[in-house]
Amino acid sequence: MKITSFLLLFCLALFHLSAQNFTVGNLTCEHRLNPIGLDAKHPRFSWKIRTEQRAWRQSAFQIQVATDAGFSEKSIVWDSGKVESGASVLQAYKGAALHSGTRYHWRVKVWDEKGQESAWSATAFWDTALLSHADWKASWIEPEREAAPPRYSPAWMLRKEFVTTKDVAFAHAYVTAHGLYELYINGQKVGDEVLTPGWTTYYKRLQYQTYDVTKLLWEGPNAVGAMLGEGWYRSGLGWEKNWAFYGKKLAFLCQIHIRYTDGTEKWVVTDGSWKCSNEGPVRKNEIYYGEDYEACRVGGWHRAGYDDSQWKYAERANYPKSDLIAASSVPVRKIQEIKPVRIFKTPKGELVADMGQNMVGWIRLKVKGKRGRTVTLRHAEVLDKNGNFYTDNLRSAKQQLRYTLCGVKQGEIYEPHFTFMGFRYVAVEGYPGKLTPDALTGIVVHSDMTPTGTFECSHPLVNQLQHNILWGQKGNFVDIPTDCPQRDERMGWTGDAQAFARAAAFNMDVAAFFTKWLQDLAAEQRPGGAVPFVIPDVLDRPDSMNVGVSAGWGDAAVIIPWTMYEVYGDRQLLERQYASMKAYVDYIHKKSGDSLIWKGGSVFGDWLFYHPSPDHLDYHVQPDAHTNHDFISTAFFAHGADLVSRAATVLGKTEDADFYKDLYEKIKKTFVHEFITPSGRTISSASQTSYVLALHFGLMPEHLRPAAVIFLKQDILRKKKHLSTGFLGTPYLCHVLSENGESDLAYDLLLQETYPSWLYPVKMGATTIWERWDGQKPDSTFQTPGMNSFNHYAYGAIGDWMYQAVAGLRQGEPGYKHIVIEPHLTDKLTYAKASYQSSYGEIASGWERTGDKVALRVTIPPNTTATIRLPRADTKEVRESGAPLSATSGIKAASVAEKWIELEVGSGKYSFEWTLKPEKGR
Repeated sequence: MKITSFLLLFCLALFHLSAQNFTVGNLTCEHRLNPIGLDAKHPRFSWKIRTEQRAWRQSAFQIQVATDAGFSEKSIVWDSGKVESGASVLQAYKGAALHSGTRYHWRVKVWDEKGQESAWSATAFWDTALLSHADWKASWIEPEREAAPPRYSPAWMLRKEFVTTKDVAFAHAYVTAHGLYELYINGQKVGDEVLTPGWTTYYKRLQYQTYDVTKLLWEGPNAVGAMLGEGWYRSGLGWEKNWAFYGKKLAFLCQIHIRYTDGTEKWVVTDGSWKCSNEGPVRKNEIYYGEDYEACRVGGWHRAGYDDSQWKYAERANYPKSDLIAASSVPVRKIQEIKPVRIFKTPKGELVADMGQNMVGWIRLKVKGKRGRTVTLRHAEVLDKNGNFYTDNLRSAKQQLRYTLCGVKQGEIYEPHFTFMGFRYVAVEGYPGKLTPDALTGIVVHSDMTPTGTFECSHPLVNQLQHNILWGQKGNFVDIPTDCPQRDERMGWTGDAQAFARAAAFNMDVAAFFTKWLQDLAAEQRPGGAVPFVIPDVLDRPDSMNVGVSAGWGDAAVIIPWTMYEVYGDRQLLERQYASMKAYVDYIHKKSGDSLIWKGGSVFGDWLFYHPSPDHLDYHVQPDAHTNHDFISTAFFAHGADLVSRAATVLGKTEDADFYKDLYEKIKKTFVHEFITPSGRTISSASQTSYVLALHFGLMPEHLRPAAVIFLKQDILRKKKHLSTGFLGTPYLCHVLSENGESDLAYDLLLQETYPSWLYPVKMGATTIWERWDGQKPDSTFQTPGMNSFNHYAYGAIGDWMYQAVAGLRQGEPGYKHIVIEPHLTDKLTYAKASYQSSYGEIASGWERTGDKVALRVTIPPNTTATIRLPRADTKEVRESGAPLSATSGIKAASVAEKWIELEVGSGKYSFEWTLKPEKGR
């Protein structure tokens, strides 16, 4: 009996161990980890599997949602039951209607293909926002009574005291503003987000933030306070021509919902009982200007018991609440801190700190001195050729901080509240005593996107290029994708965003970031389908129907939704943006008429393509490398129709899919007749970009593609292996070359060190991507200061080719459900490797080459499959983890093509080694 019991326990233990060979983790809800303030009524859940097993596949899952973290039977609001499905990404909640202001806990377990069951995952949660506009009890309030307050007003402070009489179980604050706000409870800043409520199309979509403030409240007297700054709402935007674009008066809206442990509730809301004052320390603030701060002014105003008898009452305002939306993107936060690498005096005698990195954010100042002394910090990206502080390229933006000391004996620490700067160098004036690195800390600020991609190779300059690409993204993804973070612009230029979107999605998780911005794009889109140059649109009045549209810029409406679908497999995002995508292509169709040539559709052309003088802005000149504008606009018209057809197919809109596919074919036929010669040359252009667009968009007839590639190659060689493409041609240039048998030439372009090239700025000391190929010339003089940003991510689009072709890591099916590993080997590098945290887990591809010996290391995450192509390999000689392919588990099939061996594999880690076969013709 004892032996039987022992065997039974032993068998159960073995079963338990086998079931624990895989676990579930990395739970996210709507692309975010434990989001607070979600207004999705059917939120979607994703999870990842952890296992060392090869070829692991999920066969089923079960999700439970409860109001109790312990998942008591009464608290469960939805149990999916066992769902026979391999899906593990963006699975929708299908339970009873959710309630506003409630925390829901969820967990998941899965089964593999053998029927083995995992344990429940660790518990994740989300807090719902206000799911109905009727849930708002607060009123808008305004501190300013003048109809048109003066510009550069001090920041306003608002406050209210209230009493809690019982133990608090849970408390949420829902907050937004016209302008920027900081919220305080009992003297503590609420949350770690900055620049709230962010920048949206305010007159249609105004975000509010949701905060868990339970731990900030105590029984008895409490105080809530807020400080309001100008922000994007009232700062001068777009070259200083439109101060107060969204409105001339700041306003505030706040609702605190308190639940007591006995089940009763209390609301603290903005109304006419709040008091306000503008006698606080922030005396002047704007996005482009910076901030003036006087430290000795009002203190303690956000604590209970403060004497506010001299403050006036705020006034109720009748703004609608129908435009309020819960924040849907990741918040902007202080992400990183860096210290100066040196402090020095310039030839002109200015005291300057070099942060060692062109960054975006601000300086934390640590200072001790006499009361009334003012320290001024000015910010710049570069030094001029003589080593002096250079700010001409900022145009009218001041981007300065002025801090007036209070004289505190222990010293003072200051950070700005309602601005940000783009800079590497800081000029310091008025600092008492000797300035040391301890006094200055660079606070790096950007949207808090999870890093997802890595890239490294044997070439140090290329590694610095990747560093620059990443820092360009950090600096320009501050709630919206801006063109630049320093001068009097900092706007959401659509062309820049679409050019860089794919590279951005490798480096960081931008799903939530672009989901939010694309909704603003759709909101700004005019009824006829026109998409403005910038989103949010501050170059046109909201009621203006005649907005500027340019090919390659407006196409962000089509290209970015499709790119996000490919990267994240988010069908809902595609469905949400589909009407916008379709409307934009229909707008072009109407403009082009029966000719199907979009005449005048390209305002910016192939922006900032490289050529010697005269300056590109002289539109009457058509120099070498110029691409005909109607060529560009018609090519993008075709590409847009093609993408809408693909999107319609995904969404099951068969009639639309057929219509736009047919439209694409008609445009292609017209395009070939108008712009392609019988020999495969491009008419009126013959530029690199003309060949790149025709080839990449599938507009070059198949029989002419080899000739077109030769013409492109000849142009590059004629320019001594230099590119001449601008914003529209550059993202596709190396892809077109490598996809058409010219990977060596693509590598030559990548590794070119003289301008125009990607590595020229690196050799000139760049730490971010430049706006121009020659922003700083070899003699250290600058391009025109009117448009010369040193932090502009568009040309960083080359990163996409580095990840996909150099390292060989490509998406095969939407969301990386199927992966393609296909490195383009070269003898110009000895190794290259990349990794990417997909929705399923880590994907990695890295190769190393010694002569003709190649090693390739690959990681494929659980619940996915992959195609691996080994270039110039012999099936008999390839070894995987030291064994012949025929003896390798996890490899489902192998086939031999002319240029590679193709393997179909399941998940797992693989290590291949082989000797390269000689190339034909060499």
